[in-house]
Amino acid sequence: MRIAVLIKDRCQSKKCSQECIKYCPRVRSGDETIVMGKRGKPKISEELCVGCGICIHKCPFDAIRIIGLPEGMENDLIHQFGKNGFRLFRLPTPKPGLVTGLLGPNGIGKTTAINILSGELVPNIGDLDKVPGWEPILDKFAGTELSKYFTKLVKGEIRSALKPQYVDQLPKHYTGKVYELLAKLSESDKLEEIITELELKHTLEQKLTELSGGELQRLAIAATMVKEADIYFFDEPSSYLDIYQRLKVARIIKKLAERKLVVVVEHDLAVLDFLADNVTIMFGSEAAYGIMAHPSKVRNAINTYLNGYLRDENVRFRDRPITFSSRPPRSDWKTEILLQFPMLIKKFPAFRLESKAGIIHEGEVVGVVGPNSTGKTTFVQMLAGELEPTNGAIDIKARMSYKPQYIKLDFNGTVQELFYTKLGEDYQSKFFENEIKHPLNIEHLQNKLVDTLSGGELQRVAIALALAKDADIYLIDEPSAYLDSNQRMETAKTIRRVMEKAGTSAMIVDHDVYFIDLVSDSIMVFAGEPSVYGTAEGPFDLRAGMNMFLKNVDITFRRDPDTHRPRINKPESRLDREQKKMGEYFYYG
Repeated sequence: MRIAVLIKDRCQSKKCSQECIKYCPRVRSGDETIVMGKRGKPKISEELCVGCGICIHKCPFDAIRIIGLPEGMENDLIHQFGKNGFRLFRLPTPKPGLVTGLLGPNGIGKTTAINILSGELVPNIGDLDKVPGWEPILDKFAGTELSKYFTKLVKGEIRSALKPQYVDQLPKHYTGKVYELLAKLSESDKLEEIITELELKHTLEQKLTELSGGELQRLAIAATMVKEADIYFFDEPSSYLDIYQRLKVARIIKKLAERKLVVVVEHDLAVLDFLADNVTIMFGSEAAYGIMAHPSKVRNAINTYLNGYLRDENVRFRDRPITFSSRPPRSDWKTEILLQFPMLIKKFPAFRLESKAGIIHEGEVVGVVGPNSTGKTTFVQMLAGELEPTNGAIDIKARMSYKPQYIKLDFNGTVQELFYTKLGEDYQSKFFENEIKHPLNIEHLQNKLVDTLSGGELQRVAIALALAKDADIYLIDEPSAYLDSNQRMETAKTIRRVMEKAGTSAMIVDHDVYFIDLVSDSIMVFAGEPSVYGTAEGPFDLRAGMNMFLKNVDITFRRDPDTHRPRINKPESRLDREQKKMGEYFYYG
């Protein structure tokens, strides 16, 4: 099966010479394999296309995909967005009493699948000539569990509730207070219980515009759970939350799954491992097609995802496996001291941060961990020169490159123009091309306007800008936000590789334990009472630092025997008790 896809938001036919038509061999021989449509976009005939791939390489905007799929895949087609549009193959099957997880890159149909299962989108089975209806989908899944599900959905016997992905957009849709919104949406007698469980009591009289990212996330989860529904969809419920909050939310969702159908899209693999029972891996090509693999138990699914090879489908969807070390990195740094900072104190009207003196060596990557609102960003801003300490002077001679937590690129132009403006000739260097631009997969973003970038695209551009600057220390605040799990792993490897090749140092603030484990040599630990006071110590070696941090939040990790990835132990399980007794909260054995 061969499909031809035009990624419409990349295609700029008014700025090119229509190379796709001009160089197509079939067009040259007289066929209408590619013609210009009425809306100024080319149309590709899949029946006439021979799959030579010339149009792919000639397109100056990387907007065409000609893809060969396994034979018989057309029988699994669920929905197609117009001619030469994105296609989704197969659907997950929600099961009672279990949390169904969806795992895969951004842009390959997870949201489309959720919209179909919730009844928001009627699938067309690839038939673009008829108005979509539910009868074909009922026939397609006849005799399966999905047939029963869709039959109830069509009859109106299934109600759904969806927690959206981009919670930072909530203040644009509702400007009132937190309690007013929850009371308006509440359809059960569990409102007060949910408010307590999600620790939202202190926010009830606040307007949504006054909430932090973590508070908005917990509000969105609460607003979903107070609805009386039969199936609940949670799209990235861990964003903006610290590890303690992530596991608290995961336990609440698991408890909900005991009486309701639950589907979760999650990119934090440690949280997904703890939260989900069955996981469906999705693979494909961004904005072109997405295929749901057959579901499997969560451990096997995540190990398969890290390996990058689906044995059942005989598909390799990643060039190389993602591997974790079974041993902690070195702790005996022999390199020169790059930065020595004294004890620092920063006072705000309602918050106080006190950090102990510390040292960063040349070539060292320091992971920064701790609960939300305990001063991590404040500390990084003091090092970056964005904030003045109340006590303690920082005499920094090292050159800094800073990527803030909340990204604002006020630039009127394309990504390519932004890079030229900020980086000059370095934008064309081999180092930037091979070590930053290609690994972060930002080639196809070059012709997009900066103000049209999605959250994940903006994050990758900001990371690339920070890494491309000539600096001694790179301060990168929450680089995993908005990135899918694959992008997170590749970004961690990219940061690590750039530091090693350039011989520079970095300080990375993040809540994703996998990300921190992949990127860090040492750990700086923050603690305290959120929004009241914070303390900071370190850097410590990775093992000691993670043990200190995880002891504070009362969580233990073990290592998967096959991949060596960190896995969260169930509270009070045998391993949890044994590791706490040994003081090994972040186990390497």
